[in-house]
Amino acid sequence: MITTVDYHTAGEPFRIVTGGVPDVPGATVLERRALLGAGGAAAEDVDRVRRLLCHEPRGHADMYGCFLVPPDDPGAHLGVLFWHKDGYSTACGHGTIALGVHAVREGLVRADPDGETDVVVDVPSGRVTARVRCSGGAVRSVTFVSVPSYVIARGVRAGGVEVDLAWGGAIYASVPAGALGLSVEPRHLTALIARARAIKADLAAHPAARHPSDERLSGVYGVIFHDALPDADGVTRQRNVTVFADGEVDRSPCGSGTAARLALLHDEGLRGPLVHESVVGSVFLARVAGVTEEGIVPEIEGMAYRTGRHVFELDPEDPIGTGFTLR
Repeated sequence: MITTVDYHTAGEPFRIVTGGVPDVPGATVLERRALLGAGGAAAEDVDRVRRLLCHEPRGHADMYGCFLVPPDDPGAHLGVLFWHKDGYSTACGHGTIALGVHAVREGLVRADPDGETDVVVDVPSGRVTARVRCSGGAVRSVTFVSVPSYVIARGVRAGGVEVDLAWGGAIYASVPAGALGLSVEPRHLTALIARARAIKADLAAHPAARHPSDERLSGVYGVIFHDALPDADGVTRQRNVTVFADGEVDRSPCGSGTAARLALLHDEGLRGPLVHESVVGSVFLARVAGVTEEGIVPEIEGMAYRTGRHVFELDPEDPIGTGFTLR
């Protein structure tokens, strides 16, 4: 029996596994992620649960979720391993927002019923915060405070177009959708997924896809296609869609991707907030909270909503086993 509590953040699913997962060895969250990527019997036992919950018929090709693990030290409330259909990611802003709501609503962290409460979370890329804002005892919004984010490279040729690369807890390549003759609309998703795969393939061996200090964090995780929108009251607005892992589409404006976009925009001179819209019309509000030697400190505001509680099982006679994906 595997138990979960499911949320969506700005339309993007997030399945929090609350029971039924084998322990993942390791002293830190990043070590645990590395162990899962290395294979072996312990990794296979855990990964079997990921496949069961992420693949059809219990999930789908764009499913997203996490395993809760111990934090790196007592300075954090939670540790988390993020997963998707292709493996384990280094960061997840929409998931961190959902974890903030979950921690407060489930009583994992004692919260101020009429104020802000920081839920501190260790993720593979570092320590992040979900700042949960409550009023009347109800969660109203969550601000995701990301790891320092920065520009890696600009004007890199990949997939027949020039892209800019930035770190926001994962490495993202950004390109205006218009440069491909496309726009950030659902009708163009098939074409955008194909172009994202081509861009990632071309960047696989590029030096800009290497993390400067930890090879375990290397690799281009997602490609962000963006459109400029008319400013509203002087506030910069953009619409984006992030295609991550192997052709997966983020329904939200992408939290860690927004951090990477904010680093690029700050480098271009942006000093005010960014209203970041998704391909389904949901919105994150982002701003630069500070600048450090490592990069900018992004704050990204959104909200997550619980969609259900589940108990999953695998019938030992089920020929489909842990499932399948069609894309």
